[in-house]
Amino acid sequence: MARPQTIHPDPSRNGAPPRAQTAASAHQGHETNLRREPSPPWIRTGLPQTIRRNQLRLLVPLADSTIYEMEQRGEFPRRFSLTSRCVVWDLAEVEAWIEQRKRDSYTSRIRRAPAPDVHTRRTRPTAKGARAEQ
Repeated sequence: MARPQTIHPDPSRNGAPPRAQTAASAHQGHETNLRREPSPPWIRTGLPQTIRRNQLRLLVPLADSTIYEMEQRGEFPRRFSLTSRCVVWDLAEVEAWIEQRKRDSYTSRIRRAPAPDVHTRRTRPTAKGARAEQ
């Protein structure tokens, strides 16, 4: 007499190929995992959000030295110290700066740097530049 086959709740242990699980089937019965995260505290309290340097780098793809120079000239939002070792920027000010730069670039208020004159360079001279020196 043949032994009856036991069916395991896990399909991979029954010899059947595993089926794709959706988020709902994977967390069936665990509604706490499907709930939305609560809103961040700065949204609930209305306090300004601050960002640290690594977060600023994600928003503004400029070098640290460029950001520092722009701060000194008053062209970028100023950082401020939370502690003796922690400097932050106000996120609202940085976002407003980005929007202003976007508007200024659309209206051509931000001028592009001129292209370098490759004919006057000393290394790798061009044919026209080499003739000019002779």
